[in-house]
Amino acid sequence: MTDLWTADVLGTAFEQLTLPLAPDDEGDVQATLVRCVAAAAPRTSDRPQALNVVLYVHGWADYFLQAEVAEHLAARGIPFYAVDLRKFGRSLRPWQTPGYTDDLAVYDEDLAAALAAIRGDVAQLYGADVTPAVHVLAHSLGGLVAALWADRNPGLAASLVLNAPWLELQGSSIIRTIAMHLVDPLSKADPRRPLWLPEMPGYWQSVSSEAHGEWQLDPAWRPRASFPIRAGWAKAVLAGHAAVERRLHIREPVLVMLSDRTRIQIEWSADMMEADAVINVEETAGRALRLGRRVSVYRYPGALHDVFLSRRAVREEATRDLAAWVGCFPA
Repeated sequence: MTDLWTADVLGTAFEQLTLPLAPDDEGDVQATLVRCVAAAAPRTSDRPQALNVVLYVHGWADYFLQAEVAEHLAARGIPFYAVDLRKFGRSLRPWQTPGYTDDLAVYDEDLAAALAAIRGDVAQLYGADVTPAVHVLAHSLGGLVAALWADRNPGLAASLVLNAPWLELQGSSIIRTIAMHLVDPLSKADPRRPLWLPEMPGYWQSVSSEAHGEWQLDPAWRPRASFPIRAGWAKAVLAGHAAVERRLHIREPVLVMLSDRTRIQIEWSADMMEADAVINVEETAGRALRLGRRVSVYRYPGALHDVFLSRRAVREEATRDLAAWVGCFPA
């Protein structure tokens, strides 16, 4: 498998691997696994052992770019991987509808392929007797995807770390119910039909180095105005929110990381540099308690929607907490 890894856009510390998936109605489909190669030297032992590793799952209209957290963990002997799901980021192909699916369960195949590749890579790097204990670190939409996946597939993850997971429509379940009644007939008539929604680029402006942020973003993989919201996709996301409201039964321990406040508005303002401009963090904190019986919620004053793209002091604190969390569950 080593020969199949190629150079990644994040530089010499990262490599990527294409994961072929079953074709869909748009043609060939693939996910992409990224690994941080700045890991500590492999351990050797004369007996089988397990190894804590982290697998990152990105959010909506997004891809893996959080190199800092990957290198921090890898330098401490925690191998770090990330998956760009089908039709996102490194996996997006010209003939595909960016980010589109009408069923969030489709990503079970992407995650299964990523886990299989990680098992093979760990066996090659650390020995065939070493089993990876995978801690899934998932952001925003990826947090919803990972939570639903873990509920359907108990025992595959060692724990979940959900970075500002999108567990409810902005506002409340009442607004979600109204939205579902509006979206359902549209999704049946034309599931790929774009919905007209106002552009809200404030969060992009808080993150992008082209505006007020620190991070260089690929304009095709993370556009200023996001990807178009389509009826079939919206219905799938709303169904996921409804499933969380009914309550999931995730067996593994779950850590939810959130900003301490919300600031959702159309026009950018300086306040958005120290708040979540995408989800309602109070609503999310409440919804988190419906994920399983072992849930912890950490709040970060001044954090952005992606805690790991916040100002340096915030993201460094969150990275230390992440490393400590993984260390709480010996492999």
